[in-house]
Amino acid sequence: MSMLTPPGMGGNYRITGNRYPRMRRPTGRRRLVLAAVGSAAALGLLGWGTVQLIDVFSGDDEGPRTAAHGTGARGDCADGGRDTETRSQPATGPNPSATAVPKPSQITVNVYNATKRTGLAKETAEALEKRGFKIGKVGNAPAEYDKKIKAPGLLLGAPAATNGAFDVLGTQVPDVRTKNDARGGKDVDLIIGDAFTDLTAKREADRALAALTKPAPSAADGAAAKCEPTARG
Repeated sequence: MSMLTPPGMGGNYRITGNRYPRMRRPTGRRRLVLAAVGSAAALGLLGWGTVQLIDVFSGDDEGPRTAAHGTGARGDCADGGRDTETRSQPATGPNPSATAVPKPSQITVNVYNATKRTGLAKETAEALEKRGFKIGKVGNAPAEYDKKIKAPGLLLGAPAATNGAFDVLGTQVPDVRTKNDARGGKDVDLIIGDAFTDLTAKREADRALAALTKPAPSAADGAAAKCEPTARG
């Protein structure tokens, strides 16, 4: 390379004339790109730092929290108390007030058989009578329901029976359906359907019947947890 070859220009170059080639400086576009990248990085770091400072000073954590009015899963007990686990029994159906639920002896049940099995109405009526119900008519189902009930049973009665007699009888027959008609009396028809196998087991039926006679608990009573004092040293 000749002494006259400008730096950065390799190869065989021959200088002629009285002017020398000049190397151009970097264009302004490259400077703008570098400046933009640097600014974006600086803004990103500044934003991240701000978020971290906010989290530190806000004191937000993921620990257990106590809901309003003492309904939280933890922290419901007063000073030094400890929570005792409470378990709710599964619901057995509507829970009207105790005064709205009649006793079995106050309900007259007409038992009708809508299946092809003979003697089913008589057997069921006798079982219900042993459980304290009054028995009215016993026989085959009316033509409009005979051989047409697929469920274990259908309860027919006046609208007034919806929140009373239907609930009580519903504890004796599993998955029974209900329907209102235009009758004026207080008796209730139990029409036995194809899916019927037997009455609900007496112990289970008695438990469900006892639950019906208790007034429905208020929201405050259901949410309150039992607390026991802990030993203090």
